[in-house]
Amino acid sequence: MPNRVQPTVQPTVQPTPARAADQSKHPYRAAELKRRRRALLKALGDDSVLLLPAAPEVIRNRDVHHPYRQSSDLAWLTGFPEPEAVAVLAPKRKDGAFVLFCRARDPEREIWDGFRYGVEGALEHFGADQAFPISELDEKLPEILADRRRVVYPLGLDDGFDRRVISWLRAVRALARKGISAPTELVSSDRYLHERRLIKSRSELQTMRRAADISAAAHRRLMQTAQPGCSEQRLEATFLAACAEQGARFQAYQPIVGSGAHACVLHYVENADVLRDGDLVLVDAGCELHGYASDITRTFPANGRFSPAQRRLYDLVLKAQLAAIAKVRAGNHWNQPHKVALEVLTQGLVDLGLIDAAGADLKQLIKDERYKPFFMHKTGHWLGMDVHDVGQYKQDGRWRRFEPGMVLTVEPGLYIAPDAEAPAEYRGIGIRIEDDVLVTDGEPEILSAKVPKAPDEIEALMAAAATPVA
Repeated sequence: MPNRVQPTVQPTVQPTPARAADQSKHPYRAAELKRRRRALLKALGDDSVLLLPAAPEVIRNRDVHHPYRQSSDLAWLTGFPEPEAVAVLAPKRKDGAFVLFCRARDPEREIWDGFRYGVEGALEHFGADQAFPISELDEKLPEILADRRRVVYPLGLDDGFDRRVISWLRAVRALARKGISAPTELVSSDRYLHERRLIKSRSELQTMRRAADISAAAHRRLMQTAQPGCSEQRLEATFLAACAEQGARFQAYQPIVGSGAHACVLHYVENADVLRDGDLVLVDAGCELHGYASDITRTFPANGRFSPAQRRLYDLVLKAQLAAIAKVRAGNHWNQPHKVALEVLTQGLVDLGLIDAAGADLKQLIKDERYKPFFMHKTGHWLGMDVHDVGQYKQDGRWRRFEPGMVLTVEPGLYIAPDAEAPAEYRGIGIRIEDDVLVTDGEPEILSAKVPKAPDEIEALMAAAATPVA
């Protein structure tokens, strides 16, 4: 990779020509984005201004950057994919309510770093009413904030942006003798954006279904690759390649590939060991497609066959997951899937001899959290542009009700540590089964259903890969 030192001579190569945003392959369709902004402008009220900064570029080491990923809020509202940008919504503004500050076109830098939309592209492709170079932000923004009462932005998310907002407020206050008033309220943008993001549109669901399908195919390929002696790293590479081949270059999170006792570490990401005969392998991995996450976990035997002890624990986790998914229905509250999963798992742990009930009933065992050494996390989370997506879990102190269009994961598990107080045949076994589930008006839709999870189906898939073709 060439370094990022500025060239000392003027380049003769022409910059990349302006290009149209390919909305046909992207969920940020112009009409939908416009509808989102229109609804948000109405919700803000005429005395507010919304400011949304782009995510910063992040240095990996020296002059090498991590791959750039836009702020989910900015992407959801504008579709603009570049760093060094600020989107502004100012209701009833005379020169247009949607203003976008972004990097100007720069032929020299575009030769080194790639295409920029520039001010012209912001207007032509992203629906901005006005656009200015980001270098003019400090000059222009106090004008936009003048005589507004409220500034809405990601309050407290970035210290640097907080300081800039304060500097703009000071600039407006300096105009008081001219009869111009400055905003007096700072409000987090979360309350305006995150509840809207929680209910997915038809376009968003189309993208999330495709992301889940890509990840499902990658999980199936990974299962068919696994065998004793194979490395966890190879399985990770298999998953990444399978996703990239289908158009999902990036992952929603760092893949977890844990064999044997590594599966008992919830966020094991070293992925550096070798699969051993008799191990179970837990793979928690999901691609990101056009900014939308998938999140799928499967657990399978390295040698293609569950042992009796593994099968007993696996069947228990699967029973809990199916019971939890059945509770993902409009009108049920968020905690019902978790509650029923706890009931199934706790009773199963008693039946298998991992919990001594000592005369206590199931309700008391759950109240006492006797399951906690073996199941220490919740049964799911919201899913969307972020793998742990936005949206409140409680409203007015009560678990919120499911509504059509919400997407969540359902992921019970059991983790019997190697040194756990448990029968020896269960020690060192970790199992999690996770699916992406859409709330509908009726039966829940499992977006990730194309990955087998019934133990017989898993064994059949792995056996088919091991069978030579005649």
